[in-house]
Amino acid sequence: AAVVAELAELPARIAFEVICGRTGSGKTRLLGALRGAGAQVLDLEGLARHRGSVLGIVPGCAQPSQKAFETALWCVLARFDPARPVFVESESKKIGNLRVPETVIERMRASTRCLRVEMPDAGRLALLQEDYAFLGADPELFCRLLDGLIALRGRETVERWQQRVRAGAIGEVFGELMKVHYDPGYERSMRANFAGFAAAEPVRLEDGSPAALAAAAKQVLAQAR
Repeated sequence: AAVVAELAELPARIAFEVICGRTGSGKTRLLGALRGAGAQVLDLEGLARHRGSVLGIVPGCAQPSQKAFETALWCVLARFDPARPVFVESESKKIGNLRVPETVIERMRASTRCLRVEMPDAGRLALLQEDYAFLGADPELFCRLLDGLIALRGRETVERWQQRVRAGAIGEVFGELMKVHYDPGYERSMRANFAGFAAAEPVRLEDGSPAALAAAAKQVLAQAR
């Protein structure tokens, strides 16, 4: 009860800077680079042990209970200095099976300060294949997770992707997922849900290399309010 009560109050003290960007653009890696540069970071996906998409399981790592997730979230929020911004990714209300507390989501979405990470499609595709290499190594797991898209994309499309996965064309499937599933609704969803998205400042990443991320983190911190 104490954690729930605190979670109702704590977010109001925090000035979130929301990192937006299409799937595979390096948002999570940028969060890590910002943390490495001394910034305050709220990594909701890390706390939830899930990447937030239909493919987002973390191999060998079960998600915590809702109560454990909220307790861990409270511990992180309570440590932040309210005089300094907190960087967070533009998550949806659910991360895997877990719900992000409404007060946290509302505070994130109301923030007028958004950053838009931009990366060329080739770089995004490379990052996705790197981050989800475990799916390339386990085609049947990849196919089972793709079943979760049947309601949205249709059985015929999903079965074609599954055939390509079993044939080893992992990069081709990720490329199609970007174009057909992830990207089309992205702008609309961001504009509808995040108040600061329309005026978001671009953060350009050529790729997900440590050098590119460190340079981007330095730029972001120089512009932070």
